[in-house]
Amino acid sequence: MSKVALITGTSSGVGLNLSIILAKRGYKVYASMRNLAKKDNLLTAAKEAGVDLELKQLDVQDMSSINQCVDEIIAVEDKLDVLVNNAGAGFIRTTEQATEEEIQWVIDVNLTGVIRCTKAVLHHMRKARSGRVVNISSVGGLVGQPFNEVYCAAKFAVEGYTESLATYVQPNFNIQFTSIQPGGIATEFVNNVLQQFTATGGMKNDEYKPILETYLGGARQRAVSGESAASYQTSEEVALVTADCIEMDNPPIRMRTSDWSEDFTKLKTQADPDGKLQQEDVIKRFLT
Repeated sequence: MSKVALITGTSSGVGLNLSIILAKRGYKVYASMRNLAKKDNLLTAAKEAGVDLELKQLDVQDMSSINQCVDEIIAVEDKLDVLVNNAGAGFIRTTEQATEEEIQWVIDVNLTGVIRCTKAVLHHMRKARSGRVVNISSVGGLVGQPFNEVYCAAKFAVEGYTESLATYVQPNFNIQFTSIQPGGIATEFVNNVLQQFTATGGMKNDEYKPILETYLGGARQRAVSGESAASYQTSEEVALVTADCIEMDNPPIRMRTSDWSEDFTKLKTQADPDGKLQQEDVIKRFLT
C-alpha cells in the first residue's frame, strides 16, 4: 500500500517540486494550498511528469481548514504517513519599522501554522505508532541575519519545536521529526520576499537605509550571478534532499540541503551536525 503524504504550500517552489518527486516515488500525495486558484502550475507540472495528485485546500492560519483537510484524508486513506510543513513566507523589515500586524503575520504563518498542522495529524500518527513530520525551516533558524530578525525568530522557534517533539514523541510513538534547513533558494527570494518588501512600503529613508542597500544589493547580485550556484539552490534541489530525508530509516533531527548551508551554519552545528547527540542528552537528562 502506498504511503500517504500531506504537503502544505504546494502552489510553487519546494512544495510543488516535492509533490511531484514523492508522487514519482509511489506516494499518494495530497498537495495542499491556501488558494486553489493558484493550482495551475502544480497541475501542469504533474501532467508533464505523468503523475496523479490529490489537491486540497488548506490554510495554515485557519485551524478549521486544517482539520477539515486532515479529516478528509483520514476518511479516505485511514492513515497519514507523512506531513511536510512547507508553507511559509519570508520577511525583510527592521524591528522598528515592522508593524504589529506584520510581526503577527510572520510568526503565524511560519511558526503557528507549523504547530497547527502538526497538532492536527499527531493523534492519527500516534494511534498508528508511525509517522514522519518534516518541517521546512531555514539556515535562518540557526543563524540570525540582517533585517531578517522577525523571520529568523519564527524559524528559530520551529527548530525548538521540532527538537522538543523529537525528545519524547519520537522515541515513545515512533513518529520521526526533522527540520530541513535550506540556504537561499534561487528566484524565490527575489520574486517573493522582495516583492512583499516593496508592497509593504519598500525602503524607508532613515539611518537603516544605507545598511539595507548593502544587504539587498548583495542578495540581488548573488541571486543572478555565478555565485548563486554556491549560495543558492533551486527549489527542486531542496525538494530532492527533503524527499531523500523522508525515505531514511533513521532520519536526522536537522538537515542542511547544500554545502553552502553546511558551511554557513558550521559554528552552530559542528559539534552535533544532525542533532542526534542533543536529542540523546535531553532524553537521558529528563526521561530516564
